[in-house]
Amino acid sequence: MNVKMNNEKASINHFLDKIAYFYILFKKALLMMDVVQIQKILPHRFPFLLIDKVISLTPEKDLVGYKNVTIGEQIFQGHFPGHPIYPGVMILEGMAQAGGILAFESMDMTEEEAANKVVYFMSIDKAKFRSPVRPGDRLEYRMVVVKHKGPIWILEGKAYVDDKLVSEAELKAMIVDK
Repeated sequence: MNVKMNNEKASINHFLDKIAYFYILFKKALLMMDVVQIQKILPHRFPFLLIDKVISLTPEKDLVGYKNVTIGEQIFQGHFPGHPIYPGVMILEGMAQAGGILAFESMDMTEEEAANKVVYFMSIDKAKFRSPVRPGDRLEYRMVVVKHKGPIWILEGKAYVDDKLVSEAELKAMIVDK
């Protein structure tokens, strides 16, 4: 009888642990981050911080965030005067930053541990640019984890303006000590 009760207790405890785990995942899935919270994760600062807000994040799965592209950005002084186009390499960097947030938030680290880490991008493959991005556009980044093993992350990144795909790429990154 005692063995049966111990098994039932263990089963109940296992069930409660699973509920707690899924509750944490659910809370993080609803996670939204403003630029101040983003700056606690990424070392980038203006004018090179290229993500303004995270509107959805599910650890080890996906992230949706955006950047508001404005005419006041320094890049438009030279790209291109009289015909401002947001550079494709900046879109890719924004994807990389969004991917860095997703990787950091997916790792089981304290804030202090995370402060001693940095994300290095190892490769960008299959990059495509489908439509120009202009001042006034809201550039939405949608990042999905393709594979994760240890400190290595492979991410699929897509960028949209008004639900129209403007760019995509596959990014590989590694989280390392500073």
